[in-house]
Amino acid sequence: MNSSNTTKVTANISAEQLAEITERFASGLTEANQPFLGWDFSFITGSGRLQSGVLPWSYGTIARRHIQNAKRLLDMGTGGGELLCNLAPLPAYACATEGYLPNIAVAQERLQPLGVKMFPVTDDAQLPFADGEFDLIINRHESYDPREVQRILAPGGVFLTQQVGWSDCREINDRLGVPMPAEYAGWELDFAVQQLLDCGFTIRKQMEAAPVQRIYDIGALVYYLKTIPWQVPDFTAERFREPLWQIHMEIEQHGFWDMKQKRFIIEAVKL
Repeated sequence: MNSSNTTKVTANISAEQLAEITERFASGLTEANQPFLGWDFSFITGSGRLQSGVLPWSYGTIARRHIQNAKRLLDMGTGGGELLCNLAPLPAYACATEGYLPNIAVAQERLQPLGVKMFPVTDDAQLPFADGEFDLIINRHESYDPREVQRILAPGGVFLTQQVGWSDCREINDRLGVPMPAEYAGWELDFAVQQLLDCGFTIRKQMEAAPVQRIYDIGALVYYLKTIPWQVPDFTAERFREPLWQIHMEIEQHGFWDMKQKRFIIEAVKL
């Protein structure tokens, strides 16, 4: 819906209704101030304010299957350890990395009782592990250097990764008038697969999907954008007030606003 259509909608509602809509909008913008710890979106997902479509695979199910047979596990980009702790029991030797400083203390508190060793990292190309140290490396939505993954994975070891494609939720950027992040351009399944093949992996599984992600109120969108700063760099609710208002009016009219996610999963084996 463009601004002219938004004007038509507001022209057809009473002053009292418009005041209520405006109040909901103002309240929603303040949700950028809500705290965000670890990698926990339950503030908006737990209440159903943001919902994502179903993928044709389960990363957790596939990861759990491999973990049951693993002896030396690495979880790359564990966030606050939310997912890894739900994949227990873990191998006796299990490690996790995390590059986002606020997450590290959260992850340590959650994972230490499980015997997981935490490693803060700042460079994907220089991980603090020996050659061939792991027989299973799992990675959900974390950047990686395929050459470094190949180095620290034992021959015959498995690398399982689910990634967010470059075109993920581009409707947000289109509506806010912000280009998609150039540094991730081209990051899609085919490119990632070729990188791994070039590094001496064989590909055992590859799939991609574009499920719908649905937002039910503007506050949920504002909170979401605050938690994923790479989508819209330097995001503030005030800076993007006008396009957010237009999205808010669409939600008021239709009850929701949709965007398309982009996900792909790869299961690779080191030769």
